[in-house]
Amino acid sequence: MSLASGLSAASSPPSPGPADFNLPAIFEVGALEVTKPMILLAISAVLIAALFAAAARPAAVVPGRLQFAGEMVYGFVRNGVARDNIGSSDFQRFVPFLFAIFTFVFVNNYYGLIPVVQFPSMSHIGFPLALAAITWIVYNGAGIARHGFVGYLKHETVPAGMTGPILILLVPLEFLSNILLRPVTLTLRLFATMFAGHLLLLLFSLGAEYLLLHSENTLAIPAGIASAILFVGISFLEILVMFLQAYVFTLLASMYIGEALADEH
Repeated sequence: MSLASGLSAASSPPSPGPADFNLPAIFEVGALEVTKPMILLAISAVLIAALFAAAARPAAVVPGRLQFAGEMVYGFVRNGVARDNIGSSDFQRFVPFLFAIFTFVFVNNYYGLIPVVQFPSMSHIGFPLALAAITWIVYNGAGIARHGFVGYLKHETVPAGMTGPILILLVPLEFLSNILLRPVTLTLRLFATMFAGHLLLLLFSLGAEYLLLHSENTLAIPAGIASAILFVGISFLEILVMFLQAYVFTLLASMYIGEALADEH
């Protein structure tokens, strides 16, 4: 449910919940039902490609504003994320992947605050799950290419300097933590934050609209004003959270790649 549609439809006490995130199909292509989040994802890919192509095309020594903005974002991912966590000898080949991940999550998160659109794509668990699966393939593939399959399994499951019977306990735990659970935690962190944030915005916006315009309770006006203030406050908080979630996802991906390529566990 978008905030705009919810506001226009509120004539009884609102009860926003997970069902509001299951949007109906806009159109169908054969058996495929195309929904709003799917369209938003496609638009974000085109938008990012077009924007950074336009920013890179001038390649001027003294950059214009668009080129400067593009270089700033690229430099942030390249120097502040990739090089710091992967290392100066290996980071460059992973910059395109990390840059794509950061900008893709960033744009799809901020859909939640754009009027009319008002839906963060990453609040659908399937999308962050797909990104986490791709990240899992990338960092495990990099580790296997560097150490070999058996060597990488040993690298990820046997802590450096550890020997003896304690390995019977540590190896399964390290395998569970480093191989199996990382894509799950990557997915849940991004999905849960975007889902909860948008649900709070729905709750306070619809609550304020109902209390101020439809309720006959004597306390409705102050409660509605408080709900509206909370809506504005959470909206500003979401601006920060949406950026941080894009940054954290990219940062963890780079750390996993760096760890997979490291000489020691």
